[in-house]
Amino acid sequence: MNVRYRSGVTTTRQQRKTPRPTWSDHDAVITRRAGHEPMPWIPNALIALSAAGFALVIALFVSVEMHGALSSLGGWYLALGRFSGLTGTYLMMIQLILIARLPWLERTVGQDRLVRWHRTVAPYPLVLIAIHVVTITIGYAKLMSVGIVHEVWTFITHYPDILASMVAFVLLMTAGLTSAQIVRRRLKYETWWVVHLYIYVALGLAFAHQIVTGVMFVGHPINRYAWIGMWVITTSLIVGSRFIAPIVRNSRWKLRVASVVQEGTNTYSLTVTGANIDKLAVSGGQFFQWRFLTRGLWWHSHPYSLSALPRPPFMRVTIKGLGDQSHAVAKLKPGTRVFVEGPYGTFTRHARSTNHVTLIAAGVGITPLRALLEDLPKVVDVTVIVRASTPDDMIHRDEMAALVALRGGSFHELIGPRERVRLDVGSLRKLSPKMSSGDVYICGPQAFAENMVELATRVGVPRNRVHFEAFTF
Repeated sequence: MNVRYRSGVTTTRQQRKTPRPTWSDHDAVITRRAGHEPMPWIPNALIALSAAGFALVIALFVSVEMHGALSSLGGWYLALGRFSGLTGTYLMMIQLILIARLPWLERTVGQDRLVRWHRTVAPYPLVLIAIHVVTITIGYAKLMSVGIVHEVWTFITHYPDILASMVAFVLLMTAGLTSAQIVRRRLKYETWWVVHLYIYVALGLAFAHQIVTGVMFVGHPINRYAWIGMWVITTSLIVGSRFIAPIVRNSRWKLRVASVVQEGTNTYSLTVTGANIDKLAVSGGQFFQWRFLTRGLWWHSHPYSLSALPRPPFMRVTIKGLGDQSHAVAKLKPGTRVFVEGPYGTFTRHARSTNHVTLIAAGVGITPLRALLEDLPKVVDVTVIVRASTPDDMIHRDEMAALVALRGGSFHELIGPRERVRLDVGSLRKLSPKMSSGDVYICGPQAFAENMVELATRVGVPRNRVHFEAFTF
């Protein structure tokens, strides 16, 4: 095996005009807030609240659906339509909460788990809402003894807000189709993101027809107030976490680009400066959603991990040019305003349960591990394994090696093609003999990370001590 430890290697850098802090000064005393600890009771509380809400939805349906209505022409179709519409809309509400980036939920569960839950639930509300549209139309057509097309036209011309709800249905189905794997792989992230913004428009358009024409609500003020109240709470959570809180925080931080430095091939470190950074509660390994307020970049955000703990008034993120925004970062000028949301992520020291940690990274995946390593308690024994195709891909190599040396840990570099320099069960056991009795943190490209998770479990690490966080949507 070709495992090499190199010292004194300096990556070529191109310094811009604005000076930057010395990130390699690891002995410096830094005044800053520690990151918030997770609250393990939150997921159980969320499940309990979701179940209570679903019980309320069932109660709303049962309270108005009489036996006589079921026995009428089209009665069963209408009942199925009302039930599927109500439950489908409630699941859409749950979907919004899962993906709303609520800080207290996200830092306990983690974005990758929330996204997985979101994807798992996603097909059900879309199917239920589609069933609602079909069965309600058939039910009313049978009740009125008319054809389907005639009934659709009657809905459009005589029922308040139905046309808006039809537009909402088309928008929801479009968002659902773009989330299918075969379609998602062909779309740019920015396109997918814009399409999904229309879900908010769709739910707004659909809400009025529920209250105005829904049998569960017409003439039933308690039901109406309960339903409106659920949506008001959901909307308040989303608006508060996605808009109000970020705006307030960024008005305090006043972040601007300080410098952009090339670290390797198509990889750049971006240092930002701002006010009150010492009051920012962030843990090593966490990430922000970054939005650069310049032409072509201001309208969308991307997740990038901090590549070092903040050095007030500075923060640093290291980005590899993979998409439109990450390529454009290299051209950002000092003074460019920056808007961030976060911090997010459970890929932190709080996830560990032992005092031996193995950090495994590939390529630019070293960046959150570099910040995590800086944040680990001094009592933690550390082994670092970094995988790269070429020496130029070893981002922040010297900083990482210095941090490991300060702890008396082990630092291993595997440089070369995967076919020649292998990282398997045998090499993991050799490089990190105590791996099976400790925690493992893994970061890198999706395929690499998934492979390392599998190898770590084969080495004998329990799955709950293998920590890996993905940024995919």
